Parts: sequence; C-alpha cells; structure tokens
Amino acid sequence: MTATNAVLAAREVTKVYGGTQALKGVDFDVAAGRVTALFGENGAGKSTLMKILAGIEQPTTGHVELDGRPARLASSRDAADQGISIIHQELSLCPNLSIQDNLFLAREVRRPYGAVDRRAEREATIAVLRTLEEELDPDTPVADLRLGQQQIVEIARALLQEARVLIMDEPTSALTAPEVEVLFKVIRDLTARGVAVVYISHHLDEALEIADDVVVLRDGRLVATAKAGDVDLRWIVAQMVGRDQDALFPDREALAGDEVLALRDLVVADPANPDRLAVNGVNLTLRAGEIVGVYGLMGSGRTELLEALAGRIPPASGEIRLGGEPLSGTGIRERIERGVVLVPEDRQRDGLVQTMTVGENLSLAGLYKFVRRLFVSQERERGAVERVIADVTVKTAGAKAPIGSLSGGNQQKVVIGKALLTDPRVLLLDEPSRGVDVGAKADIFQLMAAQARRGLAVLFTTSEAEEALHIPDRLLVLARGVVVGEYRRGEINREELMSVSDGAAIGGAAR
Repeated sequence: MTATNAVLAAREVTKVYGGTQALKGVDFDVAAGRVTALFGENGAGKSTLMKILAGIEQPTTGHVELDGRPARLASSRDAADQGISIIHQELSLCPNLSIQDNLFLAREVRRPYGAVDRRAEREATIAVLRTLEEELDPDTPVADLRLGQQQIVEIARALLQEARVLIMDEPTSALTAPEVEVLFKVIRDLTARGVAVVYISHHLDEALEIADDVVVLRDGRLVATAKAGDVDLRWIVAQMVGRDQDALFPDREALAGDEVLALRDLVVADPANPDRLAVNGVNLTLRAGEIVGVYGLMGSGRTELLEALAGRIPPASGEIRLGGEPLSGTGIRERIERGVVLVPEDRQRDGLVQTMTVGENLSLAGLYKFVRRLFVSQERERGAVERVIADVTVKTAGAKAPIGSLSGGNQQKVVIGKALLTDPRVLLLDEPSRGVDVGAKADIFQLMAAQARRGLAVLFTTSEAEEALHIPDRLLVLARGVVVGEYRRGEINREELMSVSDGAAIGGAAR
C-alpha cells in the first residue's frame, strides 16, 4: 500500500519477538485528511504496527517515514512531539485523579514564570469535553465515571495534543450509540482539517462506516487494501479469517429442557442513581439447553439485569427462582455455589486479576471445590485448570503464563473458563464478545453453543444486532429497563430490531 499524500508510513517493517515474527515486511500508509480502517484478528499484528508508528516499539527491520522521509521515533513522547497521538484499547487513566488532571498529566499548562495555569487547563478541559458533547465537571474523579465516560476522557486527552496523525484503537468499545455518532462527527471534523486517522475496531460495520480506506492484516502480513466504498463486511471477514461471515455463528437447533431460572416482576434500581429504575418489571424464563439473548443499547438495563441475577446488586422487588426455589437474598458466592455465575462486561476491572497467572485466574471463583480439610488440593486444581484451558481453547504458553501476556480474546476465554470451572447450571454473559476480534468472537459463540448442548441454561446480553439476530434461541429486547419485545430466531430483522430497541413505545415507563 503506497500513497502519494502519506503523512506517516511503514516501509518493509518486520518485528520479531524472540522466535515469533509479529510483522513480516509490512508497507502501510496513513494519508492526510483520510480515515484508514485497519482490520485483523488478534495476533494479526495490528497493535504491533501501531506501537511502531507511535514510537512505543522499534522495528526489527524496515523503517518509519514522516512526510516521505525516514524518521526515528525513539519513544511515544518523541512521536507525540512530531504530531503522532494514540488512543489505546485499554484505558490508561489514573482513576484517583480528576478529569482535568488526567488530561494534563505530565503536560501541564504553565504560566511564563513556571507555575501551572489551572484556569487555562480548566477552560481547555471544558472546551474539549463540549466538542465531544459531554457536560462533565473537570474536577470529577475518573473513578466516579462510567466506563463510556472514561473512554471519552481518554479520547479528549488525545484531541488536546492537536496531532497530525491520530491512531484510535477500539475507541468506541464502551460508548453508547449517540456517543459514537458524536465521535464520528469529531473524526470528520479532524479529517476535514487534514488530520490523518487510523481507526481500529472489532465493530466491523462501524469501522467501515467511518473509513475512507481499508487495510487488512493477517498473520503479520498486509493481505488486502481497498477503498471503503468498494467493499462490504463479507469481503472484510473473508480477508481477515478466510471464511464467510455466516460461518461465525454456530448452526444449532434449540433443544430447550426443563425450566431452570424464572424471574417475576423483577425491579432493580440503578446503583449510580437510586431514584431511577434500571430494570422495571421484567419477566423471564430460562430452560436447560437454551440460549436466550437480551438485546439493548447502553442504558437499557441489560447489565443491571444480569448483575441482579448474579447477586452483585440487590433487586428492589420481584422474585428470582432457581429450579423452583427462591434465589433472592443470596450473595455472589452463594449463587455461584448454587450454580449461577456471571461473565462480567468489563473483563479488566471485574473479571481478571492482572497480577495473577492464567491458572490462578481460572481457578479463582471455583477454588472452594478443591479444598480438602482446609487445604487446597493443588493436583486437582491443576488438572481442572488444564482441562478448562483445552475446553475453551485459550492460546497460552501454559497455566503459569501471566494473564497480561494473552490477547484480549484469550483473556475473555479465561474469564469464561473461570465461570465454567464452577460447574454452573446457569451461565450469564454480559457482552461476551466486547473488545475481541472476529475470530475470537466465533470461538466464544461456538463455546456458548457447546455449553447449551451440555444442558446449561445460557443467558447473554449484546448491543450487536447481528449477534442478537443469529445466536439466541429466544431474544428479549430491553429498553429503559422494560422488555419491549420477545422473539424466536428468524422472527425479527435488523430494521425491526432497531425500531423496537429505541424504546419510543414505552414513553417514560422506566424513567
């Protein structure tokens, strides 16, 4: 791929880690005033290439060019000084600091005599947040923000650098649909001013919508380039993984057995705003061997529904029954022991302990199963961990490998494996494919289908229309905490799903 107006480029770049060749002679151009969408599975080399372009890593062979001339980017600060900014997939904010302090950390605005100009920083913070249509108090600690707002702060920090090249790695993974639209407007404004944008997202349709150019990496090689208007999602998937998009979703028959879980008039208050109902009068049944999906946009109550079932937040009213017996009043541990386990939406915050190994993370929730006479049977624990690693197809050097050495998709498989190691009857998954590549998504969907065939009752949430339409045997659509529709597979199309999920028909019912 070569472009005459490339502001930033990789030329024959190779990167070797130990005996692994992560990049193999890649030529990649970032054109001024255009959005280049970079696609590829986990392990394809996307992150490595971006780290090289942002000065975080150095190429083993080959070189980087700026404005057509060879350039050495010795560090991320060096790259930033030359106009290259990157938004990382995993947030790098300091939760105990305010929004303002995060935005200006290590790059304070100073007065002529050296003192920090807090007023100027505050004005700049308010201005950049308004650009992103967020009315947040600059003094708010980042820890008090929801995940989507934290992601907006990360984006705001990059925008303040006024870069010539902006690399965005999964910038919308926690954003609501309206927030994504605002971000797209900002991106279009940036490109209109000549900024070059590299956009990486596992939301393929979203990336294709904003892109001008498309580049696909596979196994460390650049395998395809195209103008965005000349290709579709099916073509992109085929280039990424060598198989058609329809093959991503398991072909299975619904084999629902006995009722396992039942909700009656469940009401859950919003933990962040007790005056608001996150879940309002939900009724639901779940049978053994069945996969039920809950589709909803951000703020629909889908996460609060699953957290109430898992014992993480208490219902305000209503009834939960497991196998015909009341489940209300029990906490997380008791529900795990009774067979209800949750794979949380945010694997980094709620699903993994980053200082532990793969094996230690896997056995954490089910450790009680290996205790004999007050001691943990390491032999039984080791055998169970090795079985789960094989069952959920985690690509790892072994159980003792650091969890941080795994890709996002494999970390998500560890979180799912941790849940399965508890031998659940009901498997709850909150956005299980969030932030993983298309190949890992296919593995996770196949894993869900396999657990249903084993007789587990599977309940998952998603904000992805294609997942909602193809995976569950039954689909519940949630809007403002209310179930606004229930459908069997094939009974609703994408357009109808979008229309139902906006919640217009329920008025202020869940406000």
